[in-house]
Amino acid sequence: MCKHAFCLFSQFEMKSPPILPLLFLVCSFLLNSSCTSEKPKSTVDTSNIDFFRGDIVMCSGQTFGEVSFSLSCDYSVRETFDLAVSLLHSFEYREAEKAFVQVLDADTECAMAYWGVAMSIYHAAWSPPGKSDLAKASEVLEVGKSAAKNAREMDYLNAIGTYYKDWDSVAHGIRAKNYEKAMERMYEKYEDDTEAAVFYALALYATRDRSGTEYVNEKKAGKILEAIFPDQPNHPGVAHYIIHNYDNPDLAHLALPTARRYADIAPGSAHAQHMPSHIFTRLGLWDESIQSNLNSMSAARCYAEETAMDGTGGEEVHAMDYLIYAYLQQGDNAKAGEMHQRLLSMDKLAADAGKYNFGSISARMWLENKNWTEAARLEQHPSNVDWGEFPWEIAITHFARVLGAVHNKDIDAAKEDLRILESLHQRLVNADDPYQAKQVLVQVTASRAWIKLVEGYHEAAVTLMQEAAGLEAEVGKHPVSPGEVLPAQELLGDMMMVLGRPKEALSAYLLNLQSHPNRFNGVYGAAVAAKRAGEHKTAKEQFSKLVELTAANVEDRTEVIEAKQYLNEI
Repeated sequence: MCKHAFCLFSQFEMKSPPILPLLFLVCSFLLNSSCTSEKPKSTVDTSNIDFFRGDIVMCSGQTFGEVSFSLSCDYSVRETFDLAVSLLHSFEYREAEKAFVQVLDADTECAMAYWGVAMSIYHAAWSPPGKSDLAKASEVLEVGKSAAKNAREMDYLNAIGTYYKDWDSVAHGIRAKNYEKAMERMYEKYEDDTEAAVFYALALYATRDRSGTEYVNEKKAGKILEAIFPDQPNHPGVAHYIIHNYDNPDLAHLALPTARRYADIAPGSAHAQHMPSHIFTRLGLWDESIQSNLNSMSAARCYAEETAMDGTGGEEVHAMDYLIYAYLQQGDNAKAGEMHQRLLSMDKLAADAGKYNFGSISARMWLENKNWTEAARLEQHPSNVDWGEFPWEIAITHFARVLGAVHNKDIDAAKEDLRILESLHQRLVNADDPYQAKQVLVQVTASRAWIKLVEGYHEAAVTLMQEAAGLEAEVGKHPVSPGEVLPAQELLGDMMMVLGRPKEALSAYLLNLQSHPNRFNGVYGAAVAAKRAGEHKTAKEQFSKLVELTAANVEDRTEVIEAKQYLNEI
């Protein structure tokens, strides 16, 4: 206490005795002001803001990586603040907000903690926040700006503020682009600020051209992140956003070392455990994808139990979809079936859980196995969800029903589900959601193609199926999905086989395998097409690959038995 006054007193007590009374007065003043341990009462009022509060849930006491974010808040809150930023980087948004609020409870004038709450509400790579969250974030930022102590803090607050500005009248995409540009200015202004660079890379990902194949934003973001990673190998955001930006057929191989590292950086995060499987799936590395998603499901269940979650959480179902997909590509119907039954036993989704994976899992289970009867009578699950509110998600169910009905020669049923698909597509067009609208248009076009095929209009069917394959290549897959329930290019190969055109089928299968490596049906289709086309070298290669993919299975599927017989005969 009063350290500086004591030093001043010690310096002058022997040399200048007349000053002693004055020094005692100075010390007394300092003891009653800045030398006291009590802080001035804050003028910041947050009583009307509905913050997420509570203990931060970190399953098994695991860490979330290493972040060191310099700020002007009370020194005692810096460890909690850095944890909050780490949680933010692994998309543990609810826990991140809790951590930022703990900072605010200790230091209500910590401007960057208000920034952190606003960042926790803006899910850059996910669906946009709702109206109540947008209003809340706007209010939080106004309070934060009143507490800002320097230009950099104000710049951070203003940057995310560009996303929330005029949220009730300006479209999400425009506001996201405004934020990206603001972060670009931050990145250029604060050259030594790692967090500015990392959050700029995430902003670039959020505004990428989803239908493009130039990957302009993704490459730019990747370059920024790769420059940081060697010096900060345990930074969760750097690893995470490299995976997101390289999650496409052309760049995935660049992210493989990072994918194998990220799960160890943030072992307490279900999302961090899952994310590497995006790259493993792109590259057809099924064993690694399976382990990644088993770990993710375990972490997700732990989190659900710790938070007494009402219903199944999105992270668990998301990991389950990727896991079942990987099992199916290894031809392991036993393990895929176990997971599918587990899904069917889940009768309630948590309020904020994504709906896509619930629809896709059952559809892919039947379609990958060409179980057309089950596909034709597929129903949406679970029943507590108003599926009519989710046109993109429910479209998969109707697409599966079309393919099932077509292969069962029930054209009337197929046409009825096609009409529903067309109406869902139109709803997405009317909602100005071009990305999801194009994905459903692929399903509509492919459905029309197979109906035309069964009706006997073969060339029209092929033309439509080629159109669907071209559309799918243009629009790409959504990050929520491990892959299309049946890729359009693979379906084109199937159609060519039905028409007795194996050489054209082989070309379609091989082209699809370039962007969907090690797919069970793609490899098998290519092998059979090559065999029928008399291209025995290619047939041997593909049948050998199929045997290798399924080597760990206890029982062989009929396709694998056929492969082994062929290999034994040549």
